[in-house]
Amino acid sequence: MQATVPVQQTVKAALLLPLSGSSAAIGQPMVDAAQIALFDMAAEHFELMPRDTKGTPQGAADAARKAIADGASIILGPLFSGDVAAVRPVAQQAGVPVVSFTNDWTQATNGVWVMGFIPADQVVRVADYARSRGVTRYGALAPRGLYGDAVVNALQAAAQRQGAQVVQVERYEPAVADFTAPVQKIAGANAQAVLMAEGGQRIRSLAATAAGNGLSPNQVKFLGTGLWDDPAVAQEPALSGAWFAAPDPNQRADFDARFQSTYGKKPTRLATLAYDATALAAVLARPGGAHPYDPAVLTNPTGFAGIDGLFRLRPDGIAERRLAVLEITPQGARVIDPAPANFDTLGQ
Repeated sequence: MQATVPVQQTVKAALLLPLSGSSAAIGQPMVDAAQIALFDMAAEHFELMPRDTKGTPQGAADAARKAIADGASIILGPLFSGDVAAVRPVAQQAGVPVVSFTNDWTQATNGVWVMGFIPADQVVRVADYARSRGVTRYGALAPRGLYGDAVVNALQAAAQRQGAQVVQVERYEPAVADFTAPVQKIAGANAQAVLMAEGGQRIRSLAATAAGNGLSPNQVKFLGTGLWDDPAVAQEPALSGAWFAAPDPNQRADFDARFQSTYGKKPTRLATLAYDATALAAVLARPGGAHPYDPAVLTNPTGFAGIDGLFRLRPDGIAERRLAVLEITPQGARVIDPAPANFDTLGQ
């Protein structure tokens, strides 16, 4: 069943976000970003309908039902994994596609897309760049759990495709405070590059431990994921020279400046997701056809340009991205390999 919109009538997109409760400070800037996209991209017959999920699965399901009853042809959001799980059966029953903001790739399915930043693309991109610079022996340090599994699996798949080798993988409990033991095991494996699946303060601690226990950044290249897309990470001296893959920050800088000028505050990191999803919905609604969000349209293999770079919605529910490779320097992260301009290369 596919939701239809009469030709030349209003196309309505629901925007499901936490606008009350403890997560409102995340949700409101995303609505603000969506309003900028509305100004930039929307025709007169496009209507954005923000709805409060209250940051709960029940609230998200209720918001989805009301939005669909009010004529929504697509749902943008919700944000949290549990909220997406609650919205999915409601939307599927009504034939309404969902472009969610979660980074939980397990929620991806037919008709429900995950726009959040997931690790597989990031790992493949940075590993392919490392291979182009002569790396053939990888190690990996990753916490036990779904995120660590995804990072390790992506690295192993990339290495196999490259004709390279993952010589050592060390997993540890997610809450471990001392990384010495897994680091020392990796240090003895003679890896040329080590992928570290941590972010925030934990990657700073892990990198410092690695540098002090036989993994000199001068001899072993440290590789990371989009969790390193954080100015605080660059403050760790042991990460100087390390590589990671993420959206090009230069495009985001322009958006951040515009957001600051419009609202008098800096946007949250997730605000660009709301902008890109709203822009996508607005652009596809422009022709005014009966099926603006047909799956064949949403999954256009050419992809769509966004603040966070080129992306495309795959039939399996994953938003595949073209990412830049960045190097950490004492002055911050800098782009050393720009994001590809299309989907014709890089692991096709």
